Amino acid sequence: MKTLYKLSLLTPQSAEGFQAINLKGEGSADWSVKSYTLRGGLQDGVQVVEINNGKLSFAVLPTRGMGILRGQCGDIDLGWDSPVKDPVNPAFINQQERGGIGWLKGFNEWIVRCGLNSMGAPCTDTVLDYSGNEFDVSLTLHGNIANIPARAVSIEITDEAIILKGEVDETMMFGPALRLNTEIRTELGTGKMTITDTVTNLGGNPVEHQLLYHVNYGEPLLEKGSKFVAPIKQLAPRDPRAAEGIDAVGTYTAPEVGFVEQGYYYELAGKRGSRETMTMLRNAAGDMASVLRFSLKDFPCFTLWKNPAGKADGYVTGMEPATSYPNARGFERKKGRVITLAGGESRTTTLVIDNLDTKTAIKAAESEIKQLQKTAKATVHPEPIARFSDF
Repeated sequence: MKTLYKLSLLTPQSAEGFQAINLKGEGSADWSVKSYTLRGGLQDGVQVVEINNGKLSFAVLPTRGMGILRGQCGDIDLGWDSPVKDPVNPAFINQQERGGIGWLKGFNEWIVRCGLNSMGAPCTDTVLDYSGNEFDVSLTLHGNIANIPARAVSIEITDEAIILKGEVDETMMFGPALRLNTEIRTELGTGKMTITDTVTNLGGNPVEHQLLYHVNYGEPLLEKGSKFVAPIKQLAPRDPRAAEGIDAVGTYTAPEVGFVEQGYYYELAGKRGSRETMTMLRNAAGDMASVLRFSLKDFPCFTLWKNPAGKADGYVTGMEPATSYPNARGFERKKGRVITLAGGESRTTTLVIDNLDTKTAIKAAESEIKQLQKTAKATVHPEPIARFSDF
Protein backbone atom coordinates (compact mmCIF):
# COMPACT_ATOMS: atom_id res chain seq x y z
CA MET A 1 0.00 0.00 0.00
CA LYS A 2 1.44 3.34 -1.10
CA THR A 3 0.55 6.60 0.69
CA LEU A 4 -0.31 9.36 -1.78
CA TYR A 5 -1.34 12.14 0.64
CA LYS A 6 -1.34 12.57 4.40
CA LEU A 7 -2.67 15.88 5.68
CA SER A 8 -3.93 17.47 8.90
CA LEU A 9 -7.11 19.45 8.18
CA LEU A 10 -7.55 20.65 11.76
CA THR A 11 -5.36 20.57 14.85
CA PRO A 12 -5.93 22.05 18.32
CA GLN A 13 -2.85 24.23 17.89
CA SER A 14 -3.72 25.50 14.39
CA ALA A 15 -4.03 29.27 14.05
CA GLU A 16 -5.42 28.91 10.52
CA GLY A 17 -8.42 26.80 11.54
CA PHE A 18 -9.98 24.26 9.18
CA GLN A 19 -7.94 23.64 6.04
CA ALA A 20 -9.64 23.69 2.62
CA ILE A 21 -8.35 21.08 0.13
CA ASN A 22 -9.33 19.81 -3.31
CA LEU A 23 -7.56 16.62 -4.35
CA LYS A 24 -8.22 14.25 -7.26
CA GLY A 25 -6.86 10.93 -8.42
CA GLU A 26 -4.52 10.83 -11.38
CA GLY A 27 -4.70 8.63 -14.45
CA SER A 28 -7.40 5.95 -14.23
CA ALA A 29 -8.04 6.65 -10.53
CA ASP A 30 -11.42 8.29 -10.08
CA TRP A 31 -11.30 9.37 -6.43
CA SER A 32 -11.58 12.88 -5.02
CA VAL A 33 -11.47 14.59 -1.62
CA LYS A 34 -12.35 18.17 -0.84
CA SER A 35 -12.95 20.12 2.35
CA TYR A 36 -14.61 23.48 2.92
CA THR A 37 -16.61 25.53 5.43
CA LEU A 38 -20.27 26.44 4.86
CA ARG A 39 -21.54 30.01 5.20
CA GLY A 40 -24.96 31.51 5.78
CA GLY A 41 -27.95 30.64 7.95
CA LEU A 42 -27.87 27.88 10.55
CA GLN A 43 -25.12 26.06 8.60
CA ASP A 44 -22.69 28.95 9.05
CA GLY A 45 -19.29 27.65 10.15
CA VAL A 46 -20.02 23.95 9.56
CA GLN A 47 -16.95 22.11 8.25
CA VAL A 48 -17.43 19.52 5.49
CA VAL A 49 -15.16 16.82 4.09
CA GLU A 50 -16.47 15.28 0.85
CA ILE A 51 -14.99 11.90 -0.06
CA ASN A 52 -15.52 10.06 -3.36
CA ASN A 53 -13.81 6.68 -3.77
CA GLY A 54 -14.86 6.31 -7.41
CA LYS A 55 -18.12 4.52 -6.57
CA LEU A 56 -19.22 5.62 -3.12
CA SER A 57 -19.27 9.29 -2.11
CA PHE A 58 -20.22 10.83 1.23
CA ALA A 59 -19.94 14.07 3.18
CA VAL A 60 -18.56 14.06 6.75
CA LEU A 61 -19.28 16.92 9.18
CA PRO A 62 -16.40 17.48 11.65
CA THR A 63 -18.41 20.30 13.25
CA ARG A 64 -21.19 17.83 14.09
CA GLY A 65 -19.19 15.15 15.88
CA MET A 66 -17.90 13.56 12.63
CA GLY A 67 -21.41 12.57 11.58
CA ILE A 68 -22.09 11.77 7.91
CA LEU A 69 -24.61 14.05 6.25
CA ARG A 70 -25.37 12.11 3.08
CA GLY A 71 -23.97 9.61 0.60
CA GLN A 72 -24.32 8.32 -2.95
CA CYS A 73 -23.50 4.89 -4.35
CA GLY A 74 -24.29 4.62 -8.05
CA ASP A 75 -28.01 5.37 -8.31
CA ILE A 76 -28.56 4.91 -4.58
CA ASP A 77 -29.09 8.08 -2.56
CA LEU A 78 -27.94 7.39 0.99
CA GLY A 79 -29.64 9.46 3.62
CA TRP A 80 -33.08 11.03 3.79
CA ASP A 81 -35.03 14.24 3.24
CA SER A 82 -35.43 15.76 6.70
CA PRO A 83 -37.49 18.85 7.51
CA VAL A 84 -34.08 20.16 8.67
CA LYS A 85 -32.64 21.07 5.27
CA ASP A 86 -29.09 22.18 6.08
CA PRO A 87 -26.43 20.85 8.43
CA VAL A 88 -26.85 22.91 11.60
CA ASN A 89 -23.96 24.44 13.51
CA PRO A 90 -24.18 23.21 17.14
CA ALA A 91 -23.94 26.86 18.23
CA PHE A 92 -27.58 27.18 17.14
CA ILE A 93 -28.82 24.04 18.95
CA ASN A 94 -30.39 24.16 22.43
CA GLN A 95 -30.65 20.51 23.38
CA GLN A 96 -32.86 21.34 26.37
CA GLU A 97 -35.52 22.84 24.08
CA ARG A 98 -39.05 21.34 24.16
CA GLY A 99 -38.42 19.13 27.15
CA GLY A 100 -34.99 17.89 26.10
CA ILE A 101 -35.60 17.07 22.42
CA GLY A 102 -33.76 20.05 20.94
CA TRP A 103 -31.33 17.54 19.35
CA LEU A 104 -33.97 17.07 16.65
CA LYS A 105 -33.42 20.62 15.38
CA GLY A 106 -30.16 19.40 13.83
CA PHE A 107 -31.30 15.89 12.88
CA ASN A 108 -30.84 15.29 9.15
CA GLU A 109 -27.76 13.05 8.78
CA TRP A 110 -27.45 9.68 7.08
CA ILE A 111 -25.25 8.42 9.94
CA VAL A 112 -25.25 10.14 13.32
CA ARG A 113 -23.76 8.95 16.61
CA CYS A 114 -25.73 9.14 19.84
CA GLY A 115 -23.75 9.19 23.11
CA LEU A 116 -21.08 9.25 24.50
CA ASN A 117 -22.04 9.49 28.17
CA SER A 118 -25.77 9.02 27.51
CA MET A 119 -28.21 8.41 24.68
CA GLY A 120 -31.87 7.55 24.31
CA ALA A 121 -34.96 9.21 25.70
CA PRO A 122 -34.68 12.52 27.57
CA CYS A 123 -34.98 11.98 31.30
CA THR A 124 -33.84 12.98 34.76
CA ASP A 125 -31.25 10.54 36.06
CA THR A 126 -29.81 10.15 39.56
CA VAL A 127 -26.04 9.74 39.61
CA LEU A 128 -23.22 9.85 42.13
CA ASP A 129 -20.55 12.52 42.31
CA TYR A 130 -16.96 11.57 43.02
CA SER A 131 -17.64 11.82 46.76
CA GLY A 132 -20.46 9.29 46.54
CA ASN A 133 -23.26 11.84 46.92
CA GLU A 134 -26.45 11.47 44.86
CA PHE A 135 -27.68 14.27 42.62
CA ASP A 136 -30.06 14.60 39.68
CA VAL A 137 -28.97 15.39 36.12
CA SER A 138 -31.15 16.28 33.14
CA LEU A 139 -30.28 14.10 30.15
CA THR A 140 -31.37 15.29 26.71
CA LEU A 141 -32.36 13.17 23.72
CA HIS A 142 -29.48 11.07 22.38
CA GLY A 143 -26.70 12.79 24.27
CA ASN A 144 -24.11 15.34 23.19
CA ILE A 145 -21.65 13.86 20.71
CA ALA A 146 -23.53 14.88 17.52
CA ASN A 147 -23.36 18.52 18.63
CA ILE A 148 -19.68 18.70 19.55
CA PRO A 149 -17.13 19.94 16.95
CA ALA A 150 -14.04 17.83 16.34
CA ARG A 151 -10.81 19.15 17.81
CA ALA A 152 -8.61 17.36 15.26
CA VAL A 153 -9.18 16.05 11.71
CA SER A 154 -6.75 14.38 9.30
CA ILE A 155 -6.92 12.61 5.95
CA GLU A 156 -4.76 9.87 4.44
CA ILE A 157 -5.09 8.74 0.83
CA THR A 158 -3.35 5.61 -0.38
CA ASP A 159 -3.48 3.69 -3.64
CA GLU A 160 -6.08 1.43 -1.98
CA ALA A 161 -8.20 3.51 0.38
CA ILE A 162 -9.20 6.91 1.76
CA ILE A 163 -9.00 7.24 5.55
CA LEU A 164 -10.48 10.17 7.46
CA LYS A 165 -9.70 10.51 11.17
CA GLY A 166 -11.25 12.76 13.77
CA GLU A 167 -11.02 13.43 17.50
CA VAL A 168 -13.97 14.74 19.51
CA ASP A 169 -14.03 15.48 23.25
CA GLU A 170 -17.11 15.29 25.49
CA THR A 171 -15.50 16.59 28.66
CA MET A 172 -16.22 18.77 31.67
CA MET A 173 -14.81 19.57 35.09
CA PHE A 174 -16.23 17.31 37.86
CA GLY A 175 -18.03 15.23 35.25
CA PRO A 176 -17.58 12.81 32.34
CA ALA A 177 -14.37 13.20 30.33
CA LEU A 178 -14.75 11.05 27.23
CA ARG A 179 -12.83 11.22 23.96
CA LEU A 180 -13.96 9.79 20.62
CA ASN A 181 -11.26 8.85 18.10
CA THR A 182 -12.88 7.83 14.85
CA GLU A 183 -11.50 6.37 11.63
CA ILE A 184 -13.80 6.41 8.59
CA ARG A 185 -12.25 4.23 5.89
CA THR A 186 -13.41 3.42 2.36
CA GLU A 187 -11.62 1.25 -0.20
CA LEU A 188 -11.34 2.75 -3.67
CA GLY A 189 -13.99 1.69 -6.16
CA THR A 190 -16.23 -0.07 -3.62
CA GLY A 191 -19.62 0.64 -2.05
CA LYS A 192 -18.23 -0.04 1.42
CA MET A 193 -17.34 2.16 4.38
CA THR A 194 -15.88 1.07 7.73
CA ILE A 195 -16.26 3.20 10.87
CA THR A 196 -13.88 2.29 13.69
CA ASP A 197 -14.49 4.26 16.87
CA THR A 198 -12.48 4.27 20.08
CA VAL A 199 -13.99 5.91 23.16
CA THR A 200 -11.58 6.65 26.02
CA ASN A 201 -12.23 7.77 29.57
CA LEU A 202 -9.67 10.57 29.93
CA GLY A 203 -10.35 10.91 33.66
CA GLY A 204 -9.20 8.85 36.60
CA ASN A 205 -12.67 8.00 37.90
CA PRO A 206 -15.07 5.48 36.34
CA VAL A 207 -17.65 6.95 33.96
CA GLU A 208 -20.73 5.58 32.20
CA HIS A 209 -20.74 5.22 28.43
CA GLN A 210 -23.49 4.63 25.86
CA LEU A 211 -23.23 4.61 22.05
CA LEU A 212 -25.84 4.21 19.31
CA TYR A 213 -25.51 4.68 15.56
CA HIS A 214 -28.62 6.20 13.95
CA VAL A 215 -28.21 5.02 10.33
CA ASN A 216 -31.09 6.59 8.41
CA TYR A 217 -32.62 5.97 4.99
CA GLY A 218 -35.31 7.57 2.85
CA GLU A 219 -36.08 7.18 -0.85
CA PRO A 220 -35.12 5.30 -3.01
CA LEU A 221 -34.16 2.54 -0.57
CA LEU A 222 -37.28 3.31 1.44
CA GLU A 223 -40.49 2.91 -0.55
CA LYS A 224 -43.70 0.93 -0.57
CA GLY A 225 -42.65 -2.72 -0.51
CA SER A 226 -39.15 -2.17 0.93
CA LYS A 227 -37.96 -4.91 3.27
CA PHE A 228 -35.90 -5.00 6.44
CA VAL A 229 -34.09 -8.31 6.93
CA ALA A 230 -32.23 -9.45 10.07
CA PRO A 231 -31.44 -12.67 11.98
CA ILE A 232 -33.67 -12.58 15.06
CA LYS A 233 -33.38 -14.17 18.48
CA GLN A 234 -35.95 -11.91 20.10
CA LEU A 235 -38.00 -8.99 18.83
CA ALA A 236 -40.46 -6.81 20.75
CA PRO A 237 -42.24 -3.52 20.10
CA ARG A 238 -40.92 -0.58 22.11
CA ASP A 239 -44.37 0.60 23.22
CA PRO A 240 -48.10 0.06 22.55
CA ARG A 241 -47.92 2.23 19.41
CA ALA A 242 -45.24 -0.04 17.93
CA ALA A 243 -47.25 -3.11 18.90
CA GLU A 244 -49.90 -1.98 16.40
CA GLY A 245 -47.46 -2.73 13.57
CA ILE A 246 -45.77 -5.88 14.86
CA ASP A 247 -47.29 -8.09 12.14
CA ALA A 248 -45.67 -5.97 9.43
CA VAL A 249 -42.46 -5.02 11.21
CA GLY A 250 -40.19 -5.99 8.30
CA THR A 251 -42.13 -4.23 5.52
CA TYR A 252 -42.76 -0.62 4.59
CA THR A 253 -45.61 1.42 3.19
CA ALA A 254 -45.75 4.49 0.98
CA PRO A 255 -45.56 7.86 2.77
CA GLU A 256 -48.51 8.40 5.09
CA VAL A 257 -49.27 11.89 6.38
CA GLY A 258 -49.90 11.78 10.14
CA PHE A 259 -48.01 8.52 10.72
CA VAL A 260 -46.76 8.21 14.32
CA GLU A 261 -43.27 6.68 14.61
CA GLN A 262 -42.74 3.08 15.70
CA GLY A 263 -39.69 1.50 17.33
CA TYR A 264 -38.75 -2.17 17.66
CA TYR A 265 -36.10 -3.69 19.93
CA TYR A 266 -34.10 -6.68 18.67
CA GLU A 267 -31.78 -9.23 20.13
CA LEU A 268 -30.00 -10.44 17.01
CA ALA A 269 -28.45 -13.80 16.23
CA GLY A 270 -24.76 -13.89 15.33
CA LYS A 271 -22.01 -16.28 14.32
CA ARG A 272 -20.76 -18.55 17.06
CA GLY A 273 -17.47 -17.32 18.46
CA SER A 274 -17.07 -13.98 16.67
CA ARG A 275 -20.76 -13.07 17.16
CA GLU A 276 -20.65 -11.22 13.83
CA THR A 277 -24.08 -10.28 12.54
CA MET A 278 -25.72 -8.16 9.84
CA THR A 279 -28.93 -6.35 8.94
CA MET A 280 -30.20 -5.14 5.59
CA LEU A 281 -32.67 -2.67 4.14
CA ARG A 282 -33.56 -3.27 0.48
CA ASN A 283 -35.95 -1.65 -1.94
CA ALA A 284 -39.07 -3.34 -3.33
CA ALA A 285 -37.40 -4.53 -6.52
CA GLY A 286 -34.45 -6.02 -4.65
CA ASP A 287 -31.84 -4.21 -6.76
CA MET A 288 -30.75 -1.62 -4.16
CA ALA A 289 -29.74 -2.31 -0.57
CA SER A 290 -27.65 -1.13 2.34
CA VAL A 291 -26.14 -3.66 4.76
CA LEU A 292 -24.79 -3.08 8.26
CA ARG A 293 -22.20 -5.54 9.56
CA PHE A 294 -21.02 -5.52 13.18
CA SER A 295 -20.23 -7.74 16.13
CA LEU A 296 -22.68 -8.29 18.96
CA LYS A 297 -19.66 -7.96 21.25
CA ASP A 298 -19.54 -4.30 20.18
CA PHE A 299 -23.27 -3.68 19.78
CA PRO A 300 -25.42 -6.24 21.64
CA CYS A 301 -28.63 -4.21 21.13
CA PHE A 302 -30.41 -3.20 17.94
CA THR A 303 -33.35 -0.89 17.27
CA LEU A 304 -35.40 -0.55 14.10
CA TRP A 305 -37.00 2.89 13.79
CA LYS A 306 -39.91 3.22 11.36
CA ASN A 307 -41.27 6.63 10.40
CA PRO A 308 -42.96 6.34 6.97
CA ALA A 309 -44.60 9.73 7.45
CA GLY A 310 -45.48 12.23 4.73
CA LYS A 311 -42.51 13.28 2.61
CA ALA A 312 -42.57 16.83 3.97
CA ASP A 313 -42.43 15.50 7.54
CA GLY A 314 -39.51 13.08 7.12
CA TYR A 315 -40.16 9.77 5.33
CA VAL A 316 -37.43 7.73 6.98
CA THR A 317 -36.36 4.54 8.69
CA GLY A 318 -33.32 3.89 10.87
CA MET A 319 -31.14 0.84 11.52
CA GLU A 320 -29.58 1.40 14.94
CA PRO A 321 -26.87 -0.87 16.42
CA ALA A 322 -26.04 0.17 19.98
CA THR A 323 -24.52 -0.71 23.32
CA SER A 324 -28.00 -0.55 24.89
CA TYR A 325 -31.58 0.29 23.95
CA PRO A 326 -32.59 3.97 23.63
CA ASN A 327 -34.68 4.04 26.81
CA ALA A 328 -34.06 6.32 29.76
CA ARG A 329 -30.53 5.69 31.04
CA GLY A 330 -31.73 4.79 34.54
CA PHE A 331 -33.86 1.96 33.13
CA GLU A 332 -30.98 0.66 31.02
CA ARG A 333 -28.70 0.79 34.04
CA LYS A 334 -31.12 -1.35 36.06
CA LYS A 335 -31.10 -3.89 33.22
CA GLY A 336 -27.29 -4.03 33.28
CA ARG A 337 -26.85 -2.58 29.81
CA VAL A 338 -24.92 0.63 30.60
CA ILE A 339 -21.15 0.30 30.17
CA THR A 340 -18.74 1.72 32.74
CA LEU A 341 -15.25 2.69 31.61
CA ALA A 342 -12.57 2.73 34.29
CA GLY A 343 -10.15 5.65 34.47
CA GLY A 344 -7.99 5.57 31.33
CA GLU A 345 -9.95 2.68 29.82
CA SER A 346 -10.81 2.59 26.10
CA ARG A 347 -13.43 0.68 24.11
CA THR A 348 -13.20 0.16 20.34
CA THR A 349 -16.09 -0.73 18.03
CA THR A 350 -16.42 -1.35 14.29
CA LEU A 351 -19.38 -0.78 12.00
CA VAL A 352 -19.29 -1.65 8.30
CA ILE A 353 -21.82 -0.15 5.87
CA ASP A 354 -21.93 -1.99 2.55
CA ASN A 355 -24.14 -0.56 -0.21
CA LEU A 356 -25.27 -3.06 -2.85
CA ASP A 357 -26.58 -2.30 -6.33
CA THR A 358 -27.09 -5.71 -7.96
CA LYS A 359 -29.74 -8.37 -7.36
CA THR A 360 -27.00 -11.02 -7.18
CA ALA A 361 -25.18 -9.27 -4.33
CA ILE A 362 -28.45 -8.61 -2.49
CA LYS A 363 -29.59 -12.23 -2.78
CA ALA A 364 -26.19 -13.33 -1.45
CA ALA A 365 -26.61 -11.01 1.56
CA GLU A 366 -30.11 -12.38 2.19
CA SER A 367 -28.67 -15.91 2.09
CA GLU A 368 -26.07 -14.90 4.70
CA ILE A 369 -28.82 -13.64 6.98
CA LYS A 370 -30.81 -16.86 6.50
CA GLN A 371 -27.73 -18.85 7.54
CA LEU A 372 -27.39 -16.72 10.67
CA GLN A 373 -31.07 -17.25 11.43
CA LYS A 374 -30.44 -21.02 11.53
CA THR A 375 -28.35 -20.49 14.68
CA ALA A 376 -31.36 -19.26 16.70
CA LYS A 377 -35.11 -19.68 16.97
CA ALA A 378 -36.84 -16.37 16.34
CA THR A 379 -39.20 -15.21 19.09
CA VAL A 380 -41.48 -12.30 18.19
CA HIS A 381 -43.35 -10.73 21.10
CA PRO A 382 -46.64 -9.06 20.13
CA GLU A 383 -46.46 -6.60 23.06
CA PRO A 384 -43.63 -4.73 24.85
CA ILE A 385 -41.67 -6.89 27.27
CA ALA A 386 -40.19 -5.83 30.60
CA ARG A 387 -36.71 -6.97 29.59
CA PHE A 388 -36.55 -4.43 26.77
CA SER A 389 -39.00 -1.62 27.55
CA ASP A 390 -40.28 0.38 30.52
CA PHE A 391 -43.94 0.06 29.44
